[in-house]
Amino acid sequence: MKLGVFYGPSGDLHGVDALIDDLRKVADAGFPSYWIPQMPWGVDALTALAVAGASVPGIELGTAVVPTYPRHPLILAQQAATVNDVLDGRLALGIGLSHKVVIEKQFGLSFDKPIRHLREYLAVLNPALDHEAVKYKGETLSAANPPLLPGVPRPAVLVAALGPQMLKLTGQAADGTITWMTGTATLAEHTRPTIDDAAEAAGRERPRIVAGVPVACTDDVEGTRAMAAKTFAGYGRLPSYRAMLDREGLAGPEDFCIIGNEDEVAEQLHALGAAGADDVICSEFAANDDDKARTRACITAML
Repeated sequence: MKLGVFYGPSGDLHGVDALIDDLRKVADAGFPSYWIPQMPWGVDALTALAVAGASVPGIELGTAVVPTYPRHPLILAQQAATVNDVLDGRLALGIGLSHKVVIEKQFGLSFDKPIRHLREYLAVLNPALDHEAVKYKGETLSAANPPLLPGVPRPAVLVAALGPQMLKLTGQAADGTITWMTGTATLAEHTRPTIDDAAEAAGRERPRIVAGVPVACTDDVEGTRAMAAKTFAGYGRLPSYRAMLDREGLAGPEDFCIIGNEDEVAEQLHALGAAGADDVICSEFAANDDDKARTRACITAML
Protein backbone atom coordinates (compact mmCIF):
# COMPACT_ATOMS: atom_id res chain seq x y z
CA MET A 1 0.00 0.00 0.00
CA LYS A 2 1.19 3.49 -0.91
CA LEU A 3 0.06 6.63 0.89
CA GLY A 4 -0.80 9.82 -0.93
CA VAL A 5 -2.32 13.19 -0.07
CA PHE A 6 -5.85 14.07 -1.24
CA TYR A 7 -6.04 17.86 -1.17
CA GLY A 8 -9.46 19.49 -1.41
CA PRO A 9 -12.46 17.43 -0.26
CA SER A 10 -12.58 19.17 3.12
CA GLY A 11 -13.02 22.57 1.49
CA ASP A 12 -9.67 23.78 0.09
CA LEU A 13 -8.87 24.40 -3.62
CA HIS A 14 -9.55 28.13 -3.55
CA GLY A 15 -6.29 29.04 -5.26
CA VAL A 16 -3.30 27.65 -7.12
CA ASP A 17 -0.65 29.32 -4.93
CA ALA A 18 -1.79 27.43 -1.82
CA LEU A 19 -1.90 24.20 -3.81
CA ILE A 20 1.65 24.69 -5.10
CA ASP A 21 2.91 25.39 -1.57
CA ASP A 22 1.28 22.24 -0.21
CA LEU A 23 2.44 20.12 -3.16
CA ARG A 24 6.05 21.17 -2.55
CA LYS A 25 5.78 20.15 1.10
CA VAL A 26 4.21 16.81 0.18
CA ALA A 27 6.85 16.06 -2.45
CA ASP A 28 9.69 17.06 -0.11
CA ALA A 29 8.27 14.75 2.56
CA GLY A 30 8.54 11.82 0.15
CA PHE A 31 4.91 11.10 -0.66
CA PRO A 32 4.56 9.23 -3.98
CA SER A 33 1.32 10.90 -5.11
CA TYR A 34 -0.88 13.97 -4.75
CA TRP A 35 -4.55 14.19 -5.80
CA ILE A 36 -7.15 16.92 -6.17
CA PRO A 37 -10.84 16.79 -7.07
CA GLN A 38 -12.83 18.88 -9.53
CA MET A 39 -15.06 20.86 -7.17
CA PRO A 40 -17.82 23.35 -8.14
CA TRP A 41 -16.19 26.08 -6.01
CA GLY A 42 -12.52 25.38 -6.71
CA VAL A 43 -9.79 25.45 -9.31
CA ASP A 44 -9.92 23.44 -12.51
CA ALA A 45 -8.13 20.27 -11.48
CA LEU A 46 -6.15 19.53 -14.65
CA THR A 47 -5.07 23.12 -15.21
CA ALA A 48 -4.01 23.48 -11.58
CA LEU A 49 -2.00 20.26 -11.64
CA ALA A 50 -0.22 21.34 -14.83
CA VAL A 51 0.78 24.66 -13.28
CA ALA A 52 1.74 23.20 -9.91
CA GLY A 53 3.45 20.11 -11.23
CA ALA A 54 5.58 22.03 -13.70
CA SER A 55 7.61 23.39 -10.78
CA VAL A 56 7.45 20.30 -8.54
CA PRO A 57 9.07 17.28 -10.24
CA GLY A 58 8.94 13.59 -9.45
CA ILE A 59 5.61 13.10 -7.71
CA GLU A 60 2.58 11.48 -9.38
CA LEU A 61 -0.34 13.90 -9.76
CA GLY A 62 -3.93 12.75 -10.05
CA THR A 63 -7.45 14.05 -10.55
CA ALA A 64 -10.02 12.54 -8.20
CA VAL A 65 -12.12 13.11 -10.19
CA VAL A 66 -13.05 15.07 -13.32
CA PRO A 67 -16.79 14.70 -14.18
CA THR A 68 -17.37 13.25 -17.63
CA TYR A 69 -20.72 14.72 -18.67
CA PRO A 70 -19.64 18.37 -19.07
CA ARG A 71 -16.57 17.53 -21.22
CA HIS A 72 -16.61 15.67 -24.52
CA PRO A 73 -14.13 12.77 -24.31
CA LEU A 74 -12.03 14.18 -27.16
CA ILE A 75 -11.70 17.48 -25.32
CA LEU A 76 -10.77 15.72 -22.10
CA ALA A 77 -8.28 13.49 -23.94
CA GLN A 78 -6.64 16.54 -25.53
CA GLN A 79 -6.43 18.36 -22.21
CA ALA A 80 -5.15 15.32 -20.32
CA ALA A 81 -2.52 14.56 -22.96
CA THR A 82 -1.34 18.18 -22.86
CA VAL A 83 -1.11 18.13 -19.06
CA ASN A 84 0.73 14.82 -19.14
CA ASP A 85 3.20 16.29 -21.59
CA VAL A 86 3.84 19.17 -19.16
CA LEU A 87 4.19 16.70 -16.29
CA ASP A 88 6.53 14.31 -18.12
CA GLY A 89 4.08 11.43 -17.84
CA ARG A 90 3.16 11.84 -14.15
CA LEU A 91 -0.60 12.32 -14.58
CA ALA A 92 -3.19 9.84 -13.34
CA LEU A 93 -6.49 10.78 -14.99
CA GLY A 94 -9.33 10.11 -12.57
CA ILE A 95 -12.78 10.52 -14.11
CA GLY A 96 -16.31 9.95 -12.86
CA LEU A 97 -19.98 10.39 -13.57
CA SER A 98 -20.44 12.81 -10.67
CA HIS A 99 -24.02 12.71 -9.38
CA LYS A 100 -27.49 13.16 -10.81
CA VAL A 101 -28.17 16.30 -8.76
CA VAL A 102 -24.91 17.90 -9.92
CA ILE A 103 -25.20 17.03 -13.60
CA GLU A 104 -28.87 17.95 -13.92
CA LYS A 105 -29.08 20.94 -11.55
CA GLN A 106 -25.67 22.55 -12.05
CA PHE A 107 -25.08 21.80 -15.72
CA GLY A 108 -28.61 21.23 -17.01
CA LEU A 109 -27.60 17.94 -18.65
CA SER A 110 -29.36 14.59 -18.65
CA PHE A 111 -28.09 11.90 -16.29
CA ASP A 112 -30.03 9.23 -18.18
CA LYS A 113 -28.43 5.76 -18.39
CA PRO A 114 -25.09 6.61 -16.79
CA ILE A 115 -23.52 3.19 -17.45
CA ARG A 116 -24.19 3.55 -21.17
CA HIS A 117 -22.73 7.05 -21.04
CA LEU A 118 -19.53 5.84 -19.39
CA ARG A 119 -19.17 2.89 -21.78
CA GLU A 120 -19.41 5.20 -24.78
CA TYR A 121 -17.18 7.79 -23.12
CA LEU A 122 -14.39 5.28 -22.60
CA ALA A 123 -14.83 4.00 -26.16
CA VAL A 124 -13.70 7.45 -27.33
CA LEU A 125 -11.33 8.47 -24.52
CA ASN A 126 -9.17 5.33 -24.52
CA PRO A 127 -8.19 5.27 -28.21
CA ALA A 128 -7.69 9.04 -28.19
CA LEU A 129 -5.23 8.72 -25.29
CA ASP A 130 -3.57 5.82 -27.15
CA HIS A 131 -2.80 8.19 -30.08
CA GLU A 132 -5.24 6.39 -32.37
CA ALA A 133 -7.50 8.03 -34.91
CA VAL A 134 -11.02 8.04 -33.49
CA LYS A 135 -14.21 7.40 -35.45
CA TYR A 136 -17.12 6.48 -33.24
CA LYS A 137 -20.88 6.86 -33.21
CA GLY A 138 -22.86 5.67 -30.21
CA GLU A 139 -26.29 6.38 -28.80
CA THR A 140 -25.18 9.42 -26.82
CA LEU A 141 -21.69 10.27 -28.16
CA SER A 142 -20.01 10.56 -31.51
CA ALA A 143 -16.43 11.49 -32.32
CA ALA A 144 -14.06 11.79 -35.25
CA ASN A 145 -10.49 12.95 -34.77
CA PRO A 146 -6.93 12.34 -35.98
CA PRO A 147 -4.33 11.01 -33.51
CA LEU A 148 -3.63 13.31 -30.56
CA LEU A 149 -0.10 14.39 -29.55
CA PRO A 150 1.89 11.35 -30.72
CA GLY A 151 4.77 10.55 -28.42
CA VAL A 152 3.15 11.88 -25.25
CA PRO A 153 2.84 9.17 -22.56
CA ARG A 154 -0.65 7.83 -21.98
CA PRO A 155 -2.00 8.68 -18.52
CA ALA A 156 -3.62 5.89 -16.55
CA VAL A 157 -7.41 6.18 -16.59
CA LEU A 158 -9.05 5.58 -13.22
CA VAL A 159 -12.83 5.64 -12.86
CA ALA A 160 -14.76 6.54 -9.73
CA ALA A 161 -16.63 3.23 -9.60
CA LEU A 162 -18.61 2.15 -6.55
CA GLY A 163 -21.59 -0.02 -7.58
CA PRO A 164 -21.27 -3.42 -9.28
CA GLN A 165 -22.07 -2.28 -12.83
CA MET A 166 -19.58 0.57 -12.65
CA LEU A 167 -16.90 -1.69 -11.22
CA LYS A 168 -17.43 -4.30 -13.94
CA LEU A 169 -17.21 -1.71 -16.71
CA THR A 170 -14.14 -0.16 -15.10
CA GLY A 171 -12.44 -3.54 -14.87
CA GLN A 172 -13.17 -4.13 -18.55
CA ALA A 173 -12.13 -0.76 -19.93
CA ALA A 174 -10.00 1.27 -17.49
CA ASP A 175 -6.84 0.97 -15.44
CA GLY A 176 -8.44 1.11 -12.02
CA THR A 177 -10.83 2.89 -9.71
CA ILE A 178 -10.87 5.69 -7.15
CA THR A 179 -13.18 5.19 -4.17
CA TRP A 180 -14.64 7.52 -1.53
CA MET A 181 -16.82 6.69 1.47
CA THR A 182 -15.86 3.05 0.92
CA GLY A 183 -14.72 1.08 3.95
CA THR A 184 -12.61 -2.01 4.52
CA ALA A 185 -15.35 -4.65 4.37
CA THR A 186 -16.72 -3.18 1.16
CA LEU A 187 -13.27 -2.98 -0.43
CA ALA A 188 -12.47 -6.57 0.46
CA GLU A 189 -15.83 -8.20 -0.28
CA HIS A 190 -17.20 -6.05 -3.10
CA THR A 191 -14.78 -3.62 -4.77
CA ARG A 192 -11.65 -5.76 -5.13
CA PRO A 193 -13.27 -9.03 -6.29
CA THR A 194 -15.75 -7.34 -8.65
CA ILE A 195 -13.22 -5.21 -10.50
CA ASP A 196 -10.58 -7.96 -10.55
CA ASP A 197 -12.95 -10.56 -11.99
CA ALA A 198 -14.06 -8.16 -14.72
CA ALA A 199 -10.49 -7.27 -15.65
CA GLU A 200 -9.40 -10.90 -15.73
CA ALA A 201 -12.33 -11.85 -17.96
CA ALA A 202 -11.37 -9.01 -20.33
CA GLY A 203 -7.72 -10.07 -20.40
CA ARG A 204 -6.55 -6.92 -18.63
CA GLU A 205 -4.02 -6.45 -15.85
CA ARG A 206 -5.11 -6.31 -12.22
CA PRO A 207 -6.72 -2.89 -11.72
CA ARG A 208 -5.38 -0.29 -9.36
CA ILE A 209 -7.59 0.72 -6.44
CA VAL A 210 -7.03 4.19 -5.03
CA ALA A 211 -9.04 4.62 -1.83
CA GLY A 212 -9.74 8.13 -0.57
CA VAL A 213 -10.40 8.68 3.13
CA PRO A 214 -10.67 11.71 5.48
CA VAL A 215 -8.03 11.54 8.22
CA ALA A 216 -7.55 13.49 11.46
CA CYS A 217 -4.93 12.74 14.11
CA THR A 218 -6.18 14.18 17.38
CA ASP A 219 -6.92 13.54 21.06
CA ASP A 220 -10.30 15.26 20.71
CA VAL A 221 -12.02 12.38 18.94
CA GLU A 222 -15.60 13.35 19.74
CA GLY A 223 -15.15 17.02 18.88
CA THR A 224 -13.45 16.17 15.61
CA ARG A 225 -16.12 13.62 14.77
CA ALA A 226 -18.77 16.29 15.29
CA MET A 227 -16.84 18.60 12.97
CA ALA A 228 -16.57 15.81 10.39
CA ALA A 229 -20.33 15.26 10.54
CA LYS A 230 -20.79 18.87 9.38
CA THR A 231 -17.87 19.04 6.95
CA PHE A 232 -18.74 15.85 5.08
CA ALA A 233 -22.52 15.80 5.58
CA GLY A 234 -23.26 16.30 1.89
CA TYR A 235 -21.58 13.05 0.92
CA GLY A 236 -24.05 11.09 3.04
CA ARG A 237 -26.95 12.49 1.01
CA LEU A 238 -25.61 11.43 -2.38
CA PRO A 239 -27.05 8.03 -3.38
CA SER A 240 -23.82 6.40 -4.57
CA TYR A 241 -21.93 7.27 -1.39
CA ARG A 242 -24.93 6.48 0.79
CA ALA A 243 -24.95 2.98 -0.72
CA MET A 244 -21.30 2.49 0.26
CA LEU A 245 -21.95 3.70 3.81
CA ASP A 246 -24.90 1.34 4.05
CA ARG A 247 -22.79 -1.59 2.84
CA GLU A 248 -20.37 -0.82 5.65
CA GLY A 249 -23.15 -0.37 8.23
CA LEU A 250 -22.19 3.25 8.91
CA ALA A 251 -24.68 5.91 9.97
CA GLY A 252 -22.90 8.81 8.29
CA PRO A 253 -19.66 10.04 6.69
CA GLU A 254 -18.24 10.92 10.11
CA ASP A 255 -18.22 7.20 10.92
CA PHE A 256 -16.15 6.52 7.81
CA CYS A 257 -13.51 9.11 8.72
CA ILE A 258 -10.32 7.93 10.39
CA ILE A 259 -10.03 9.87 13.64
CA GLY A 260 -7.71 9.08 16.54
CA ASN A 261 -4.15 9.10 17.81
CA GLU A 262 -1.10 8.08 15.78
CA ASP A 263 -1.42 4.36 16.46
CA GLU A 264 -5.15 4.32 15.73
CA VAL A 265 -4.75 6.25 12.47
CA ALA A 266 -1.93 3.98 11.29
CA GLU A 267 -3.90 0.85 12.13
CA GLN A 268 -6.95 1.97 10.15
CA LEU A 269 -4.92 3.14 7.16
CA HIS A 270 -3.12 -0.19 7.02
CA ALA A 271 -6.50 -1.94 7.21
CA LEU A 272 -7.58 -0.24 3.98
CA GLY A 273 -4.46 -1.56 2.30
CA ALA A 274 -5.07 -5.05 3.64
CA ALA A 275 -8.63 -4.88 2.29
CA GLY A 276 -7.37 -4.35 -1.26
CA ALA A 277 -6.39 -0.70 -1.74
CA ASP A 278 -3.15 -0.24 -3.66
CA ASP A 279 -3.07 3.43 -2.71
CA VAL A 280 -4.72 5.17 0.23
CA ILE A 281 -5.00 8.91 -0.34
CA CYS A 282 -5.58 10.93 2.81
CA SER A 283 -7.82 13.97 2.92
CA GLU A 284 -6.51 15.72 6.00
CA PHE A 285 -8.92 17.69 8.15
CA ALA A 286 -8.66 19.08 11.66
CA ALA A 287 -10.34 21.45 14.10
CA ASN A 288 -7.15 23.48 14.66
CA ASP A 289 -3.68 24.11 13.25
CA ASP A 290 -1.98 21.87 15.81
CA ASP A 291 -4.08 18.86 14.84
CA LYS A 292 -3.61 19.67 11.16
CA ALA A 293 0.17 19.58 11.58
CA ARG A 294 -0.11 16.45 13.71
CA THR A 295 -2.16 14.71 11.03
CA ARG A 296 0.40 15.46 8.33
CA ALA A 297 3.23 14.32 10.61
CA CYS A 298 1.36 11.12 11.46
CA ILE A 299 0.87 10.18 7.83
CA THR A 300 4.40 11.19 6.87
CA ALA A 301 5.81 8.90 9.56
CA MET A 302 4.14 5.95 7.81
CA LEU A 303 6.00 6.45 4.54
